[in-house]
Amino acid sequence: MMTFDEAKRVLAANGQEQVLRFWKQLKPSQRKALLSQIESLDFPMLTRMRGLLEPSEAIPQEDPVAPEVVEWTPELYAKALRVGEKELANGRVAVLLVAGGQGSRLGFDGPKGAFPIGPLTDQPLFYFHARKVLALSKRYQARVPFYIMTSDVNHAATVACFQKNRFFGLPPEDVIFFVQGMLPALDQDGKIMLDRPDHIFLSPDGHGGTLTALAKNGCLADMKARGIRSIFYFQVDNPMVEIADPAFIGLHALEKAEISLKLVAKRDPHEGVGMVVKRGPVFSMIEYSELTEEQATRRKSNGDLYFKYGSVAIHVFSRAFLERESKKKLPLHIAHKKVPYVADDGTIVKPGAPNACKFEKFIFDVLPDAKRVLNLAFDRAEEFSPVKNAEGVDSPASCRHDLQAKWRRWAGIPEDSPIPIEIDPAYARTAEELREKGIRL
Repeated sequence: MMTFDEAKRVLAANGQEQVLRFWKQLKPSQRKALLSQIESLDFPMLTRMRGLLEPSEAIPQEDPVAPEVVEWTPELYAKALRVGEKELANGRVAVLLVAGGQGSRLGFDGPKGAFPIGPLTDQPLFYFHARKVLALSKRYQARVPFYIMTSDVNHAATVACFQKNRFFGLPPEDVIFFVQGMLPALDQDGKIMLDRPDHIFLSPDGHGGTLTALAKNGCLADMKARGIRSIFYFQVDNPMVEIADPAFIGLHALEKAEISLKLVAKRDPHEGVGMVVKRGPVFSMIEYSELTEEQATRRKSNGDLYFKYGSVAIHVFSRAFLERESKKKLPLHIAHKKVPYVADDGTIVKPGAPNACKFEKFIFDVLPDAKRVLNLAFDRAEEFSPVKNAEGVDSPASCRHDLQAKWRRWAGIPEDSPIPIEIDPAYARTAEELREKGIRL
């Protein structure tokens, strides 16, 4: 454990002496906890963060170009499916879930993955994801390891949710939890902020932190030992995702891609999704807000948007590529946020306006390094209905509606039917599997 004198020296060397300004008021247990936090700080990373606060001249970039997007043909689908099923049957596929968030925006006290979304059963988001992984392992008679990235905020509650539900039928040894990194917030002067006299404010380092966390927690080594070649990546808020879709896995393998992305046709020119673009030979992701009005509304001769497709964080990565990228430093991105802080008199202030800089890494910043990128179009109605907002679009209500519409299509029920329906993914993961069981209403 770091001593007070050691903490004082390292903080002074980095211009962060203010972290210890309440030291004399702290109890022994509080002092110990604060020293532990100081010891865990990555000071070279802190130097990078502070450097981003200095204004810099923007580097001119080439105009973005919409890349080629693959759409399924019956022949391509059949070929890819055969390859993907072989990869799954040979135990070469892992599933990676990013689940570090809380359900606070939904008015839910707990991990977002524990939010009840089952239209009839109120089963949580985690249930639908885990049961799909279970269905794959049963279908292909192979182990499909399920890696779940949590955060300091929700790790214990996430593990408890799985334990309470007996891992939703999965073998516990194939469910691997690991915690993403945390970064301090900085004020406008580049100073680390305290949210209590004895505590540094920390926030998750973004989905790009997945790479560092996979390496640090031994997950990449575990994947290699298991013989994993492809890693299916997705986020917790979308229960409609077709996890490790065999045809998608197969196409990734056929194309020898290092990254494959599923892209969805945008609802409108300004939908808030990132877009894969090319600048010269290099792929990258840009935010919808980075397009000019002309670019956002530009159309092809057939009337389609030029930048038609958006990314919704459904990817396949080659394990070798993630190993390579985990050794590199991803760019840091700044977000101006409201962060509670301790005033000099020891009172905690909750600001009414953004007062701090949070820093995140984005997983798609690995795109320029990929030697082969595959972009595959998919149908929103089949695979994407996230739970992001308490009401309206992308809410629990819209998600439950979309889930039932999908299951009704599978069962041959009119989509607008009032008949309630819910299907356990471990019973039938696809419409074909439902038909194999002779179910049609």
